[in-house]
Order: sequence, then structure tokens, then C-alpha cells
Amino acid sequence: MRFIGMDERLEKEWERLQTEMSNKISLKNSFKKEDIKYVAGVDLAYYTLNQKEFAVCNILIFNYETLELEDQAEYHGEVKVPYVAGFLAFRELPFILEAVKKLVICPDIYMFDGNGYLHYRHMGLATHASFYLNKPTIGVAKNYLKIADTDFIMPTETANSHTDIVVNGELYGRCLRTRAKVKPIFISCGNWIDIETTTEVVSHFIKSESRLPIPVRYADIETHKSRTRLLADDSDRAL
Repeated sequence: MRFIGMDERLEKEWERLQTEMSNKISLKNSFKKEDIKYVAGVDLAYYTLNQKEFAVCNILIFNYETLELEDQAEYHGEVKVPYVAGFLAFRELPFILEAVKKLVICPDIYMFDGNGYLHYRHMGLATHASFYLNKPTIGVAKNYLKIADTDFIMPTETANSHTDIVVNGELYGRCLRTRAKVKPIFISCGNWIDIETTTEVVSHFIKSESRLPIPVRYADIETHKSRTRLLADDSDRAL
């Protein structure tokens, strides 16, 4: 479904902008690993009220050493940008930036529920957002985004095993099995971080109850709680 006024010109402009930004991506660490103190998890959830689409973004910041929650923020509002496959960042970025404004702690790395470099133009949400956050970013996806008809190779059943996702000779990301005999996840650099550090940071936040790293898992949980609360609040007002 297209929003009113949506046409191919907008898609072409978005593609032009992302192509321009992709030339500035760096898959090298812009920081020292020993300086990582806080990592943020970012996720959004959508819901409908009065035939209008809304979204809520939650950002949770965790201490890298203790894995404890240190800060969190929420922002919700009406969705103004259409959904177009491959251009999710344009739709979700406004909510993310508003939520960031509410944070007290400035994270060293942002971890997104979604892709980064593993994207048609290397411009998944994690990568696109990095240029506005000015921080290193990581993409963590539950499902595989197939690029150029390239399938991923399933890693072994052991924990922390991985296979590289290579498309036309270029490393796009990794298929990582975070826990033994549990479905793998798909990780990729966002920006200003290398693939080895990306893998290390994601693995650092894995606990026994989930295949997802703590920041992304709890951001996902919190967005669903927020959506339920917002829908309930609207129902109460209607009574």
C-alpha cells in the first residue's frame, strides 16, 4: 500500500541519498574496544489507531561490563513516511532520533533490530542511522535478507559458530549461532566498526534465555509492552 503522493521519484531520491552515504561507510573501528562502556539496543513497533498508523521506538542502554540496564527512552507518534522495501531507515529514523533526545547516557555503540551492511545498497537501518547518530552501529537481524540470490551457509550446531555471508566476493555480514542447536541470527557492521568487533560485541551480550543479544532482545520486549500500553490507553479514553 502506498501513501498518497508516493511515486517513483521519491524512491529514486532515497536511492540517490543512500548511494551517496554508502560511499562514506567505514568498516574499521573508530574506537578502542577497551573504551566500550555503554551499548544501546534500538527497536520499533507499529500499531493502528483510528485508521492511522503509529509507531513507538524504545532505546535501552546497557553497561558493557555488568550487562545491567542503565538508561532507556521511548518516543511514539504517527507514521508520516511510507514503507518502501529496502528503505526502512527513512520511515523509522525520525522516531529513533526523537527517542535519542530523551536519553541521559550517551552510548558508545548502537545495536539495531535489523540489518546494517547486509543490505542491497549496504544501507540497512543500522548503517543509515549511524550518519545521524555519529556513533558506531551494529545490525542484528532475526531473518536473512537475501542479496543477489545469495543464500547463507548454515554454521555448525555449536555455540558461537559462524559463517561469512559473501556476495560477489564481498563480505556483507555473518550468520552467527549464538547458542548451541538454536536458530542463528544475522549480524552485520553498521558503520565505524569491523566485523570481528561486531561479532565480539554481539556474543558478549548473549545469555542463556535467548539467541538475541541483551540490548536488542530487551528493546524488542519493551516496544511490545509500549505498544500494548498505548493501545490500552486509547481504549480507555474511548470509554
